[in-house]
Amino acid sequence: MKNWLLVLAGISAFSAVRADSAPGTALPKAPTVSVSSPNQVLTVEVTESDGFPVYRVLRFGKPVIGYSHLGFVLKDAGKLAYQLHVVAPTEAPHGVDETWEQPWGERRYIRNHYSEQTVRLTEPKGLRRELEVIVRVYDDGIGFRYAFPDQPQLHDVVIADELTEFNIVDPATAWWMPWGESHDTELVYQRTALSELSTSHTPLTLRTKDHVHIEIHEAALVDFAGFYVQRIDEQHLRAHLVPASEGWAARRTAPFKTPWRMIAITDSAGALYESNLELNLNDPNVLGDVSWIQPGKFLGIWWEMFHEDWTWASGPKHGATTEHAKRYIDFAAKHHFRGLLIEGWNVGWDSEWAGDGSSFSFTEAYPDFDLPAIAAYARAKGVHIIGHHETGGDISNYEAQMGSAFDLYQSLGIDAVKTGYVADADQIHHKAVLGANRTEWHDSQYMANHYLTVVKEAAKRHIMIDSHEPIKDTGLRRTYPNWLAREGSRGQEYNAFGVPVNPPEHETNLVFTRMLGGPMDFTPGIFDLKHIRPCCSVPTTLMKQLALYVVLYSPVTMAADRIQAYEARPDAFKFIEDVPTDWSETHVINAEVGDYVTIVRKDRHTDNWYLGSITDENGRLLPISLGFLEPGRHYRAEIYRDGAKAHWDQNPYDYVIESRDVTSTEKLELRLAPGGGEAIRFVAEPIAKQH
Repeated sequence: MKNWLLVLAGISAFSAVRADSAPGTALPKAPTVSVSSPNQVLTVEVTESDGFPVYRVLRFGKPVIGYSHLGFVLKDAGKLAYQLHVVAPTEAPHGVDETWEQPWGERRYIRNHYSEQTVRLTEPKGLRRELEVIVRVYDDGIGFRYAFPDQPQLHDVVIADELTEFNIVDPATAWWMPWGESHDTELVYQRTALSELSTSHTPLTLRTKDHVHIEIHEAALVDFAGFYVQRIDEQHLRAHLVPASEGWAARRTAPFKTPWRMIAITDSAGALYESNLELNLNDPNVLGDVSWIQPGKFLGIWWEMFHEDWTWASGPKHGATTEHAKRYIDFAAKHHFRGLLIEGWNVGWDSEWAGDGSSFSFTEAYPDFDLPAIAAYARAKGVHIIGHHETGGDISNYEAQMGSAFDLYQSLGIDAVKTGYVADADQIHHKAVLGANRTEWHDSQYMANHYLTVVKEAAKRHIMIDSHEPIKDTGLRRTYPNWLAREGSRGQEYNAFGVPVNPPEHETNLVFTRMLGGPMDFTPGIFDLKHIRPCCSVPTTLMKQLALYVVLYSPVTMAADRIQAYEARPDAFKFIEDVPTDWSETHVINAEVGDYVTIVRKDRHTDNWYLGSITDENGRLLPISLGFLEPGRHYRAEIYRDGAKAHWDQNPYDYVIESRDVTSTEKLELRLAPGGGEAIRFVAEPIAKQH
């Protein structure tokens, strides 16, 4: 495995003197620009220290982020940081308080309430360059982005790296995934002291000794390199831009703005998850009418391949056949699933395609699969085929066929596509100018542009996108609502790989790490938990698999197991049939990062509520109040819970399904088995029936 701690050869490491983070530390006399959140919870200060622009963040007057550097390293033009002086603004910060509606999501209405100030930084000598920092402060977090004004001395901007720092004041625990390893974002999250972190992807989740919860991430990653963080020393972190194959990180023409650097800061894990900071930092919908975007559940010709019953490649065990597809369409129609994903239908799977997708055709089917006939058969039964574009990391081959592939799907009424980029972390390959072969990281500027091009081209045909092996999620689903979901983490399939399987705590980590970025296509709903292959079992109770449909949010959610697994347990499968994927409200009832979490969500199209609660390897008793239900209304609670002897390893199939009448004034006690979970559907009784 490669660890790319040292990147961008030829660029000297940044070694500026740090500003002291201790409260009350004297700084050189310089303007201090201060911006506070609407309710004075958070304050951002921008000033200078030792000739460098710095910022810090205070919560209720106490520093959370100590003085941290700002700036960039420019290729062939030195650092745009040292001797950048803060110019005192002539206008006070301005505020915004608005509410906007999501076309789909975890909640329907989102309040966007913040204070904002633009801070000018100038070089009084030398090249006399200028840089702006736009600071936006919410009660639960901050965002800041750099703006490069157009100027003769800085018009074509080639950025080698970034100098932004995050100097965490109080001792903290970190949940993190190392950057730069093979299978880059598909690793198990580590829980360590922050002082033990090396490099980390974002979102990076922290909890201080005073239980302040912090997320470091970015928003609106457009035409720029993504960043990861490296620990400099102790709890002092620095952003690094993902390098491009050309030897720099980002290239833009001024004027332009970078993505937002965001820091969510809350007093609980639940509040961290419920924060809308990332979405609010993105631009509004640019697609116009998006009524054609439809969330929903789907089945797949997929899990059989992991069981080795079928294959993606052609031959006697080929999975994507007309016969198999019709059987799945019939099952989907019977159980009211919107979609069916079919993988392996197109020519190219017979090759060693992982990391080399040059053999893929995105329009030619294998002889045993009739795509037009299957699309028509599904349409007649009210089922939507989900197309599949696995690129094998060969971007040139995909982009050459992308338009015709989307046109084909549009002509057949296929309105959703799962894309894939199976290639090692830095081995996305394409042909540059003059046919030279280049390789890129998934989060490079080149790939940021590619992924967004796919989404835009799909939108022209009213097609929704679910990206696997994606660039990180930074909230662009607000701007491009057809970008429904992504993978970008260690999903369910690793329970079939056995290298090793995901630990019981895995999903309780995901909620407060990867899923802070946005919807994740985790593929829950495995019912055959034991011996998927001789090596592998799923470390969960059956009831936890049901709870994941509420806990792990995605507007497009798979029932991932084989048909026969669901037919064998129709009582448990009923919850998957009933649970929606589009919500009007979401609340975290209780949670500790990596230990347990209980989430309730209200269906956007009915008055019903759904609860999902999961735990790690430890069994738990979790008392909850039903105060989220509508006061004065009666509900039928359909409860799917672990049995008294349930255990993720020893007895995953011990479960109880029961129902009772409840109101908002009552309390329940959730009993979660080790590695277990509980799912509840609260069906609202018609109001007329209650009188």
